[in-house]
Amino acid sequence: MKIVVAEKISAAALAQLHEPGWTVLTAEQLEGRLAEHLESADALIVRSAVQADAGLLAHANQLRVIGRAGVGVDNIDLDSATRKGIAVMNTPGANAVAVAEQTIGMMLAMARHLCRADALMHAGKWEKKSLQGTELRGKTLGIVGLGRIGMEVSRRARAFRMELVAHDPFVSATVAKEQGIRLAALDELYGIADYITLHVGLTPQTAGMINSVSIAKMKKGVRLVNCARGELVKQGDLAEALKSGQVGAAAIDVFEEEPPKNSPLLALENVVLTPHIGGSTHEAQEAVGVQIAQQVKEYLKHGVIQNAVNVPSVSAEEYAEMQPYILLAERLGAFLGQVSEGSIEEIAIRYGGHIAEWKTELIRNGAIKGILNQALEEKANLVNAASIADSRGLRVQESHKPKSSTGGAGSVLSIYVKSSTEQHMVKGAVLHGSVPRLLHVDGIDVEAPLERNLIYMRNRDVPGVIGRVGTILGEDSINIADFSLGRRSGETESDQPREAIAVVHVDGVVPEDVVKKLRAIPAVHTAKAVRLF
Repeated sequence: MKIVVAEKISAAALAQLHEPGWTVLTAEQLEGRLAEHLESADALIVRSAVQADAGLLAHANQLRVIGRAGVGVDNIDLDSATRKGIAVMNTPGANAVAVAEQTIGMMLAMARHLCRADALMHAGKWEKKSLQGTELRGKTLGIVGLGRIGMEVSRRARAFRMELVAHDPFVSATVAKEQGIRLAALDELYGIADYITLHVGLTPQTAGMINSVSIAKMKKGVRLVNCARGELVKQGDLAEALKSGQVGAAAIDVFEEEPPKNSPLLALENVVLTPHIGGSTHEAQEAVGVQIAQQVKEYLKHGVIQNAVNVPSVSAEEYAEMQPYILLAERLGAFLGQVSEGSIEEIAIRYGGHIAEWKTELIRNGAIKGILNQALEEKANLVNAASIADSRGLRVQESHKPKSSTGGAGSVLSIYVKSSTEQHMVKGAVLHGSVPRLLHVDGIDVEAPLERNLIYMRNRDVPGVIGRVGTILGEDSINIADFSLGRRSGETESDQPREAIAVVHVDGVVPEDVVKKLRAIPAVHTAKAVRLF
């Protein structure tokens, strides 16, 4: 067995790979001949510098696994790896404790003015009175996102006897209650929290979530921590709130531009700033190396794969046939994840036609991935989606209706989602061999493309709605690529208008102010912007 460790990992991590008959080549031994050595390698371990792209993987004639010592896999061509049957693993959560401890440390720094106290002491000043602080005990901590890091923060905050409230639509109330956490809507969390800490991933829904509008909903004097992604916070809005006192203090470890050159936060005294060091501890850096080495060894020795981020269990031919339906499932799931309100509790997936006779785990995971990735910090993928759903207390059910019992109809995928407040079901199919298409929403036939930018509307079927929608979009220079309509069939009582659904495919992102204009149309009940990738 030959393992190529293309970047530096700790001695403890290398020790995990020492097995009789195994050859381990370290970065120092490669002498710039990585591609050559890869031709006979069984495993490749990288961090973030080596680009395991299609060109490099073309030399991987017998490679079975790529291990990424870290979370992000942007430097690995997942499609190329999948086609070649190479499993790709990463190490999510290995730095969760480090980031959680940084979060708690920043809360303490704000509560006790530690940074200013240190600066004053170094300047030879003894100013006890101006440094009187507050305790964390008894304060309400609002945790936005209950992934690995959010949960670790909650465990440490409990030790300070803080009251814990969290927002995460993809964690069940039962799981949260077991950790002493009360789930709440985001606006409620904003209104009651003394401290707010962010632990969500970057999605179109979370980008800029901390802005002038959301800050206005917060308790005056709230203290904010961001050790997640810089793009979650609109720095200009936060700076204004810090100046006015609406936000009492902030502690920021991550920035949209790193290093931050023109951030308005740099000039403010009531901000604790650190240079993206949340996961930078000796223990965390060693942990990711040891963890990936253990995972690679387990896979090579026993075929046990952990934290995979691609599809290692199907042949290239099977994957090629299945891929359009995986994409369909992901986009139907993403559509549902964005149109549904409340905390997701149940997901049901039904396969009709010839896909019902396949191994459908990957399609199932595609649907779950699409639903969960609208908010999760820890990204679901085609291998781990089901386990993430299970860990969050979500019920997932599947049913199969083979082709023989559908009268020869084409394959149809149905996905049902039940949340704490509502339920929705969509159906879709693959057209022309590769094009994902929406067929049905909540009992109403409405055929629409599942493309990048959509507007989803529910309204009363009365004259003038389509024209008003077109006018609003036209006034904002938003081009309509496709306007799909459907209305509920059957007779209505008392001559009331039927319920109708519109799915509008547009060119470009739909701003929130445009969505508000659509909601203001008298006949419109619901209007939402949906982004699919």
